[in-house]
Amino acid sequence: MGSAITGVMSVITDILFRAAIPVLSLVAAAGCASADGGSAVELLNVSYDPTRELWRDLNERFTASYRKETGTTVRIKQSHAGSSTQARAVIDGLGADVVTLASYLDTQAISDKGLIAPGWIDRLPDRALPYFSTVVFVVRKGNPKGIADWPDLAKPGVEVITPNPKTSGNGYLSLFAAWGSVVLRGGTREDAIAYVTKLYAQVPVLDSGARGAATTFVQKELGDVHIAWENEAHLEVAQSRGELELVVPPISIRAEPHVAVVDANVDRKGTRGAAEAYLRFAYTDEAQELLAKHYYRPGNAAILKKHAATFPELRLFAITEIAKDFRDAHKQLVAEGGVFDAIYKPR
Repeated sequence: MGSAITGVMSVITDILFRAAIPVLSLVAAAGCASADGGSAVELLNVSYDPTRELWRDLNERFTASYRKETGTTVRIKQSHAGSSTQARAVIDGLGADVVTLASYLDTQAISDKGLIAPGWIDRLPDRALPYFSTVVFVVRKGNPKGIADWPDLAKPGVEVITPNPKTSGNGYLSLFAAWGSVVLRGGTREDAIAYVTKLYAQVPVLDSGARGAATTFVQKELGDVHIAWENEAHLEVAQSRGELELVVPPISIRAEPHVAVVDANVDRKGTRGAAEAYLRFAYTDEAQELLAKHYYRPGNAAILKKHAATFPELRLFAITEIAKDFRDAHKQLVAEGGVFDAIYKPR
């Protein structure tokens, strides 16, 4: 794979260096005066693994806009890791002003602990979803194993890379997508259990987050197929110089990375105004265009349609098509004693 993989490795190495620092500090302490004597506010955005590049660009646009409108300088820190790991960190005291995590489950877990007020999902447009996403496949050049759909992942000799569903939003959404690919095509629960048993028997390592799984697949060159966030898949393929290819299966899950202000923290720190403005900015046309540029599906239907060539059509199923809701799906498939515990045996 030669120079192409060398290029990918350099990108991933840079990504890993940033990932090794849980919080990317962009500025000095909150509440201080800005360099020109104006007021300054500091925010911490606690997010999931693959959104580093997205929020870095959104932060730049937002801070310029907010300063122009209010005269206040907003400094923004970012924290990234597996989504469930991040939720636990906030619950344990990480002072997030906003959370932009991979799934409703992780944000609701923070709310259940009293840090986010009830009804948070209805405080922002579109159920607190400025964008949505899905999981797709990345394969090696020429797709030598002939991967086109979910059943192909369970064929003998196919090695699958996917993160741990216990710690990663990408991980449990991939499990939900695999499950749905069976039951929504007429398969029984027993059929779905048999399928995911075969699938995870062909997973050599479960990384804790999406970016770690990307590193395993690209840099370490393990696996024939990577089940990845759609945006992460595009990033891997773009950086591979032709050594990797994108495969969009006919069916996958509609991933819903909700956003929310962490009420207890912003009220304690006095940052509510800036935090709320920050999340609302994600719904502006400027931000929606930037989301599409980073391969996240914009919530604005008109802007999504404008970028239709970027986002191929597929059957995106809702979690309520395979369970009562995300909490029920997690209880059945991922929680202690659920299907995953019963079927997964580490190598």
